[in-house]
Amino acid sequence: MYEGVKSDIRKYLKRERNKELPEDVDFWDFACKFGSTPEDAKVVHPAELTKCVDTAEGKEWTSFYVEILAKPGHRAKKEKSENEGNQAKKEQRVKKEKEDVSSVWGNYKKKQSE
Repeated sequence: MYEGVKSDIRKYLKRERNKELPEDVDFWDFACKFGSTPEDAKVVHPAELTKCVDTAEGKEWTSFYVEILAKPGHRAKKEKSENEGNQAKKEQRVKKEKEDVSSVWGNYKKKQSE
C-alpha cells in the first residue's frame, strides 16, 4: 500500500509539472500537507512527502492524509549582495593586472630583441 501511494504522489507531481504554464508563471509550485488526519496535517515540502509516507509506514498507520495543491510559482530575482559586487570588482582588477603584466612583458621582450 505504501509504495503504491508514493508512486501515485510521484506520478501526480510529474503530471502537474508537465502542464502548460501560464504566461507570467515561472514554474509549478506545490502546497503540501501530510498527517494522520486532515486536522493534524502539517505543511511539508513536496520533496518530503515520500519520507512522510515512510514515517507513516514505520508507525504502522492504517490511514493518513495527503494534500497536494498545485500553484503558480515565481522565481525571485537575486540582488547582488555587497560580497558579489566586491567579487566582480576583484575579478576586473585581476584581469586588468594580467593585461598590464602581459603588456610589460611584451615590451620587455621587444627591447631584448632589438
